Amino acid sequence: MSPSTLRPATVAVTAGRPPHDPDQPLNVPITMTSTYVATGDLEYGRFGNPTWTAFEDALGALEGGRALSFASGMAAVTTLLDLVGQGSSVIAPRHSYNGTVAALADAESRGRLRANLVDITDTDSVIRAMHEDEDCAFLWLESPTNPALEVADIAALSAAAHELGISVVVDNTFATPLLQQPLSLGADVVLHSATKYIAGHSDVLMGAIVVADDQVYDALKARRGLAGSVPGPFEAWLALRGLRTLHVRLERAQANAVELVRRLAGHPAVEEVRYPGFGAIVAPVLRGGADAGDFLVRATSLWVHATSLGGVESTFERRRRWKMEPTTIPEGLIRLSVGIEDVEDLWTDLVQALDRIDA
Repeated sequence: MSPSTLRPATVAVTAGRPPHDPDQPLNVPITMTSTYVATGDLEYGRFGNPTWTAFEDALGALEGGRALSFASGMAAVTTLLDLVGQGSSVIAPRHSYNGTVAALADAESRGRLRANLVDITDTDSVIRAMHEDEDCAFLWLESPTNPALEVADIAALSAAAHELGISVVVDNTFATPLLQQPLSLGADVVLHSATKYIAGHSDVLMGAIVVADDQVYDALKARRGLAGSVPGPFEAWLALRGLRTLHVRLERAQANAVELVRRLAGHPAVEEVRYPGFGAIVAPVLRGGADAGDFLVRATSLWVHATSLGGVESTFERRRRWKMEPTTIPEGLIRLSVGIEDVEDLWTDLVQALDRIDA
């Protein structure tokens, strides 16, 4: 079968494998080396590794572009921001991941760029902001946003950006390439915290960028090498191993999320349930605000109070416990990362705590 005819679940399992020749390993081995014999293509461990390449081939095939792996999601973020010209601006969601907002603020404080934070759900307003900002280099999108779970019209915004010569970056961490492929919607760059759903087992720090343009790929690869923001080969191997089961993990977690949304919406302790209709991140807003949220995350035994997400286990946190989180995020918003446990057990653990909040 031609790889171009394969469906995403099959690509996740098959891409980045060695050839099907006798005695070839089924999985790409971990290449643990810092140095290569000279005069070849690799030369030194900062420039390339066969284990990275296998992961990048698989993720690139899923996203429809060429992938580069990084030491973390933030390493990928800052590498992209390094490409923004001095004095240029970046338009980004006001509810972007707070690490991204912090990186923008840091660059702005040093006079490197200007950050314009907007309501990404208001397509007309974002387009107007691009028209009014002659120095805009990047339109930076998250869809869904973290933690507000807002959805952007990637296709419309990309088309408008390109008319103005603005490049479009989409953080696709929450949706994953199985639910959304931004390059096919017109984006120029796709960003992932591979720590989350792609690796999927809460044991890896890694990031990734996927692009369709070879010149952009070469510029990012050169910047990665200069900065040394490369992953370890063991981390890349684990991330690829996790990617193989992304479709089954996401299918189960999403089914659990949909059921929990239905039940949460009917509980008197819950004021609002934010859910974009896909994925496995749910954000209920509790009526009791910060006090209710802080009680909830202490009152469960199965759900784990933790700040990361996308693993097989269910985790949650009150996002406003972080000082960097904007005040437009409700105090009682709890970001649930729904895992693959039995949904009845997840609900039993949640509802006993919710019932005590409402008592």
